[in-house]
Amino acid sequence: MSSPALEVRRLSVSYGRRPVLWDVDATFPAGGLSAIVGPNGAGKSTLLKAALGLVPSDSGQALVLGRPARSALDSVAYVPQREAVDWDFPATVREVVEMGRYRSAGWLRRLRRSDRAIVDEAIERVGMAPFAKRQIGRLSGGQRQRVFLARALAQEAPVLLMDEPFAGVDARTEAALVGLLADLRDGGRSVVVVHHDLGTVRRAFEWALVLNVRTVACGPVEEVIVPATLAKAYGAGTGDDSDEEEELAWTA
Repeated sequence: MSSPALEVRRLSVSYGRRPVLWDVDATFPAGGLSAIVGPNGAGKSTLLKAALGLVPSDSGQALVLGRPARSALDSVAYVPQREAVDWDFPATVREVVEMGRYRSAGWLRRLRRSDRAIVDEAIERVGMAPFAKRQIGRLSGGQRQRVFLARALAQEAPVLLMDEPFAGVDARTEAALVGLLADLRDGGRSVVVVHHDLGTVRRAFEWALVLNVRTVACGPVEEVIVPATLAKAYGAGTGDDSDEEEELAWTA
């Protein structure tokens, strides 16, 4: 039996005296499309960051493919939220995607012909070849998401962690990105996505963690994205986003 793509064990994180994650256990299977859902303030983004060591944890452990996460970063590609990126940085689409090859290229960052071919393929795969020379600040929201997905693809890592990749994109772009993620899964990669749209999760994902500071439920989508579980998560008072309330009512 293969090791999970990502596993967190009793993970706790706090900002000051405020707990953001508390004793969270969750397992995301290898070779699947998994979602992390929950209300605003539930700790969804923090879980990914803590697993990768981007924010300190108070206790607990994260494993990637059975290895301690911090020693398995070569197996992970991470796509942050758009808000975490400096879009005024003077870099082109191609230069951003090339960053995905830096670990392979070494500290001199001199890309080989094989690296450049991988970059070309990643840019083409997300439909950004016509914009390869464009500065990233001149892209639309959906195009920006595609660029950072291409950078992750260029890493050729078996595990892909994505933080709200569909935020601010139109329905057509979301459908295209979901299709690409399904292709990656079918090719043997493991994808874990922080997402807020419960309808998309039910249609496109197989596995989900329902989170609200603590683990509410974790398992197959058809078992955990159900009214009783969602009521526990979204009714706990950590988020009052109207979209989330509409999604809960739609699901119920």
